[in-house]
Amino acid sequence: MKSSDVVFPLGFVSAEATKMHHVKRIDFKIRTIELDGKKIKLQIWDTAGQERFRTITTAYYRGAMGIMLVYDITNEKSFDNIKNWIRNIEEHASSDVERMILGNKCDMNDKRQVSKERGEKLAIDYGIKFLETSAKSSTNVEEAFFTLARDIMTKLNRKMNDSNSSGAGGPVKITENRSKKTSFFRCSLL
Repeated sequence: MKSSDVVFPLGFVSAEATKMHHVKRIDFKIRTIELDGKKIKLQIWDTAGQERFRTITTAYYRGAMGIMLVYDITNEKSFDNIKNWIRNIEEHASSDVERMILGNKCDMNDKRQVSKERGEKLAIDYGIKFLETSAKSSTNVEEAFFTLARDIMTKLNRKMNDSNSSGAGGPVKITENRSKKTSFFRCSLL
């Protein structure tokens, strides 16, 4: 998938909430969402899975709280690369980073090369959630972001409750990096 193929639906990333930076074709966007009464700032780094960004992405993995791995259902090679990205995540990201696999372009079923069942099986094999999406038609895009953000919040709340019960307290600053096929999200509680 080329960087220019990655489109966030206008309904998901509004003009006011979006900041776009091109650094050697890495897209960076910001979106603030509300989840369970809390504002969460998503920082989304999209390298569109390009191998030349592998060294850059490893630095972002370290602080990532959630990573989306996205493949193109009309491109077998992009699906095959997901296993490589998972290995990279296992090597460089925190062991408790939330992950999700997304099969994008589900609106192009007539050109499908990767069955939904294969995507689901891969996700099950790695213990990762799975969704098929379409950035073009906005199918499941918001659901994917909100699901991952909710999973991150659940994990953070558990950690905070565990630390409070052990007598540790104090303020917590939460930042998050996320990766999609190589997309990164940094989430901050506001």
